Amino acid sequence: MIDSLQAFTDRANSLKQAGRIPEAIETYAQAAAAYPRSAVAEHNLAGALGDAGRAAEAEIHARRAMEMGLDAPQTWLVLGRALQAQGQDDAAQQALDMAIAKGPLLFDAHLDWAQLVWMRTGDAAAAANRIEPAIAAMPNEPGLRAIRARILEFTLGPTAAHACFAEAIKRWPNDLGLLLPATAVAAMAGEVEAAVAMARRAQTLAPDHRGVMEALAYALLASGDVEGAAQTARSLRASRPADQHAIAIEATVARLSGDPLHERLYDYNRFVRAYTIDTPAGWSSLEAYLADLAAGLKSVHPYLTHPFGQSVRQGSQLPNVLGYDNRAIRAFPEAIKRPIQSYIDELGAGTDPLRSRNTGRGEIDGIWSVWLRPGGFHADHVHPDGWISSACYIELPASVSGAGKEGWIKFGEPGVPTVPVLAAEHAVRPVPGMLVLFPSYMWHGTIPFSGADPRLTIAMDIVPG
Repeated sequence: MIDSLQAFTDRANSLKQAGRIPEAIETYAQAAAAYPRSAVAEHNLAGALGDAGRAAEAEIHARRAMEMGLDAPQTWLVLGRALQAQGQDDAAQQALDMAIAKGPLLFDAHLDWAQLVWMRTGDAAAAANRIEPAIAAMPNEPGLRAIRARILEFTLGPTAAHACFAEAIKRWPNDLGLLLPATAVAAMAGEVEAAVAMARRAQTLAPDHRGVMEALAYALLASGDVEGAAQTARSLRASRPADQHAIAIEATVARLSGDPLHERLYDYNRFVRAYTIDTPAGWSSLEAYLADLAAGLKSVHPYLTHPFGQSVRQGSQLPNVLGYDNRAIRAFPEAIKRPIQSYIDELGAGTDPLRSRNTGRGEIDGIWSVWLRPGGFHADHVHPDGWISSACYIELPASVSGAGKEGWIKFGEPGVPTVPVLAAEHAVRPVPGMLVLFPSYMWHGTIPFSGADPRLTIAMDIVPG
């Protein structure tokens, strides 16, 4: 029997870390019910609900915590995120402003504020201006410099971010919070020697840290040190076998070294499958459903440009799409249920990293929509916490039917620099109503497209049931 608020909280935190999110939320809710005067219990419940995409409920409990007297910057951050998820961007920006005012070292609030302004305006200077007073007031805080560099990375690009990181690392050469993101940015900016040097320095500080091992592997790939990257990849896989980034690194090393392991992991004929989604009840045809779904998605896609830390370039990304009260959007899980189960059934059992996790069923773990403008694309990436990933095509530009494969989904081109450069190996031409399913560890991206029409998709990650 749980007999204290701290015991409830410890139990809920453990469940959350184990990925048992519904049980964690239920435990946080039990804590709030058992301690109805605890603002902290309300805050914890609000945060968990927000993380699960239940924004309206998160707002209720965040406001309840505030009514009980909790005025913490973290609660304002939870409220701001809940408001943004519901499309209340002005109120969200004000809440994030309060979070920063009350907690100027709450780095997530700075990043969320900058991201929201950037997505709403596309103005890099406006996105960066909120953090400058904090840096001026606290010049000895390296974390603020790291946030500024991250803002620059996703607004102006890796070269600008590298210059910001390099300046900060001269002053704080042993700060992991700077060294780890700086390594990846340096590699993407073509500053390979700097990337390797920073990764090696981080390794001396924390040799068993997963983030350090991952940063080192990417730096070594960029430098052409395939054997060094292979050793690091083996260490990553040994410590966490299901980590999709680690598998992607291992597959990339195998491809560079001619190891048949690459063909086994990137078996495109077996592991990349395309299906036509079903027509949900209430629609006369798939075409009618897709038209309503496109209209519903467009009505809630509010942003001019891409978020931070995601693969989207020149487009809007809408998280937690099932949280919107739209009939066509709410019917989407019905439309994809059969093809997802068919893919899982067709995979069967095996010893490889994909099939060894097959329990016979899957659960959606994150679902979002992307609306790309002409010229837009997805940078090559993997989904580190997934098992099966996807792309479902709702509305497409005419250019996807051309010979140049514009707007097609491509596989196999690493999202990090390699020596030699590795090109994509496989591509699928999308059509409206198609759902493409593939392992989350596969490098994938989108070939940029031209013309005047946008490209509208829904994507999700699936984890073993």
